[in-house]
Amino acid sequence: MAQKESRIDKFKRLVSQQDKIRNVCTSAHIHHGKTAMTDNLLAAAGMMASKNAGDLDAGMMTWQHADEQERLLTVDSANVSMVHDFQGEEYLINLIDTPGHVDFSGNVTAAMRAIDGTIVLVCASEGIMPQTETVVRQALKERVKPVLFINKFDRLIKELKLTPEAMQERIVKIIANFNKLISKIAEPEYKEKWQVNIADGSVAFGSARDNWALSLPFMKKKNVSFKDITKIYDMSEEERKDWTWKNAPLYEVILDMIIKHHPSPVEAQKYRIPKIWHGDPESEIGKDLMNCNPNGKVAFVVTRIIVDPRTGKEVAVGRLFSGTVEEGMEVYLNNAKSRQKIQQVFIYDGIKTEPLPKIPAGNVLALGGVVTNASETITSEPEQSFEEIKHIFEPVVTQAIESKKAADLPKLISVLKQVAKEDPSIKVQINEETGQHLLSGMGELHLEIVTNRIRTEKNVEISTTPPIVVYRETIGKASGEFEGRSPNKHNVFFMKVEPLEDPVYEAIKAGEIPNLKIKKKDEVLIAKLRSLGVSNDEIRQYREIYDDCVLLDKTRGEVHIGEVIELVMEAFEQIVDYGVLAREPCVKLKVSLVDTKLHEDAIHRGPAQVLPAVRDAIRLCILDAKPVLFEPLQQLRVDTPERFINDVTRIVQARRGQLMGVEQDEDRLVVNCTLPVAEMFGLSNDLRSATEGRAAFFLVDQSFSKVPSDLQDKIIRQIRQRKGLTENQ
Repeated sequence: MAQKESRIDKFKRLVSQQDKIRNVCTSAHIHHGKTAMTDNLLAAAGMMASKNAGDLDAGMMTWQHADEQERLLTVDSANVSMVHDFQGEEYLINLIDTPGHVDFSGNVTAAMRAIDGTIVLVCASEGIMPQTETVVRQALKERVKPVLFINKFDRLIKELKLTPEAMQERIVKIIANFNKLISKIAEPEYKEKWQVNIADGSVAFGSARDNWALSLPFMKKKNVSFKDITKIYDMSEEERKDWTWKNAPLYEVILDMIIKHHPSPVEAQKYRIPKIWHGDPESEIGKDLMNCNPNGKVAFVVTRIIVDPRTGKEVAVGRLFSGTVEEGMEVYLNNAKSRQKIQQVFIYDGIKTEPLPKIPAGNVLALGGVVTNASETITSEPEQSFEEIKHIFEPVVTQAIESKKAADLPKLISVLKQVAKEDPSIKVQINEETGQHLLSGMGELHLEIVTNRIRTEKNVEISTTPPIVVYRETIGKASGEFEGRSPNKHNVFFMKVEPLEDPVYEAIKAGEIPNLKIKKKDEVLIAKLRSLGVSNDEIRQYREIYDDCVLLDKTRGEVHIGEVIELVMEAFEQIVDYGVLAREPCVKLKVSLVDTKLHEDAIHRGPAQVLPAVRDAIRLCILDAKPVLFEPLQQLRVDTPERFINDVTRIVQARRGQLMGVEQDEDRLVVNCTLPVAEMFGLSNDLRSATEGRAAFFLVDQSFSKVPSDLQDKIIRQIRQRKGLTENQ
């Protein structure tokens, strides 16, 4: 008798059949049902007990940390893989379940690099919410194709008691709003092409928690009507389970939709690679990437670092875009500029990793033995790196952290370095002299989760300060030309600083122009800058784009400039990281190296001479250019019952908030407003108290705006005092 093929043997067979692979993720607003859906898909694939699938009390299978269970929300992305039979063919589906809370949206951004399609879940009752728009924006930025699952349909039947006609109207409205989002955000080529459509099955609806789903083609196939759906909650639980399993199985509808409407890696890479990799498409590796060539040069992008709790060893999770990785292979890390050896290669079996001897291009996988960071490009030989994975929102809340015991100081430093690796949206500043370190995150909850894990999982006793806000520094006008002399007086650098043009700044903020050092002709960047109105002469002078600022080299005929330009870039980065007013990060600066006088002998123009000279020149320029402080603002949507509208507007205005408008949404009012982040601490408690717990707010967008003139000096003094800066520092 033939032995039944094991799941791992199926994976081994399917990893090399690229047209049978789908790399996808779930994405949605918080509590719209992503993890419950993933659980039920895993249960259908035989990877967990069906009775526990989607059960909040039993805990979701993809929740790997105690705090996720306590708070009933996903904090970390979870990779899972499963095999699904579609029209007699087996397919390998690599799925990443992502968080919905805006504080953890950095995980969503990272997941989007690894996948080609996303299932966007929308609650049938709430409709499109702010975080829905954010995840769609994150997907389209990476050229990831969306499909739509309208979840929590049971609420329309049990709570709202809608008629079949009203249900259909609700579906049509959600689809129209979703397609409006795609039209608004997508690149011109995809505005129409990626619209979802109820008729072709790129829209499904159902209840992930109750394990059922339907699409229009599936309803026709099973001869099911909306009238039948309204009756399923009149049945006993056992009857309902039997009926939905026969007529509306969630796993079949969702996985069929993934296979039919999401591209294989071979199809997807043809249009995704030009967007996320800025090398030469006609080079050997360029062709390998475009064709997802398993026999080509290796190109693997790390999207996430996971530390195995049992062994403490790092595992690098990501997407293999080209070549084949195998155990024992030596690889090159392009950002770290170092060589390392792959010890193990893993595929996911459910949520567990399973070692395989080798895995070819087109798969989401994990590498053991490679010590690196997220966003690293791993290749066989030095190559052009992939575009940096840049998060939509920036960390704007900071907390000081120190160990309670002096003996724990070294351990805390290594733990913080590990935290920064595991969650790239956390920014860590380590100060070994004072022992007080800074953690910057997306919000209060983000920092609370991270500091709690340091205490409970990393076992370091720490004390923390109340959260503070990260400001930004910029300038109000163009500066004159200033010089900086090296300590040995043999080198002089002439610099100039001016505000960066709005179109270029907006393109950098939107991720259309990546952070990069420009070493050779980059046709994509040149075309983009030209379209933004930058002259050809100035485009040729661009040397670096770094954190919303740019560096230009306007020198002419300087023989030794090539030997010092890297040091000029380093000094420029140091000023951008720590501005002159309060050592806060800088934005929107266009810094030009106008001229230089360099010593003939290379020994007299090393880092100790060049760095302070360039820094001094840039500082003098900024001080001449009317430096100003910017504060982070958050655009919020506050949902409240009508009777509490006066209380809500009073709270917003008392916190220097600006009301943008009030809309009626069925039985609730939606207040759109903008608040300074500095005034938002404790906002959720105040809103809950004033509205009997009925109001909730959601982040829509983030921006920076000039601090009111009457507050600037006071805030600068407070920041400098907090940082212990003297007058001339």
